[in-house]
Amino acid sequence: MNAGLPEPVRRDEWRVSHDEREAVVERLNTAAAEGRIDLGELDARLDLALNAKTYADLAPLTADLPPDVPVNQEPLIIKGGMNGATRSGRWDVPGRISAYGGMGAVKLDFTQTECRLPEIQIEAQGQMGGITIIIPDGWAAETSRMDGGIGGFTDKTTPQRLPRTPLIRLTGSGGAGGVVIRHPNSWERRKQRRLQGQ
Repeated sequence: MNAGLPEPVRRDEWRVSHDEREAVVERLNTAAAEGRIDLGELDARLDLALNAKTYADLAPLTADLPPDVPVNQEPLIIKGGMNGATRSGRWDVPGRISAYGGMGAVKLDFTQTECRLPEIQIEAQGQMGGITIIIPDGWAAETSRMDGGIGGFTDKTTPQRLPRTPLIRLTGSGGAGGVVIRHPNSWERRKQRRLQGQ
């Protein structure tokens, strides 16, 4: 009577969806950011997650992680104040950042960070001093929800995004000072090459 029907399969043999693969990728990135797995392990597990076909392929990749990997929902708040504020060099990048230009301006430079997060949410309020955001080549930005304000908003980034790089989701207003997001300029590239050569 069951001729032509496939045999029942166990749950671990069920096929996984794109969303389920992405959920595991996000969990692994979070675990790496928390120091639970190192970058070598992360790369190996990400390869397996992205190529997983069944639940049996996915399950071992997070089996040694806590049932719920905690995610810090508090954003990093950076205020330009009167004298300005800069984040550059090697710094720990959280998933959410709120930047306020104040009178002195804010600069966020991601070019020397080693960020494995799939996404970084940045709220940028240019205020009087303005905000400059510099992202490495290969990172991409989604800026459709930015309001130019009086000072304007400028997006000089390219849309090409390399695999395993963060997507910057930028919201906020240019205020009076404006907000700019861009890749490194020629001077910054030369400086970075000198630093790498030391």
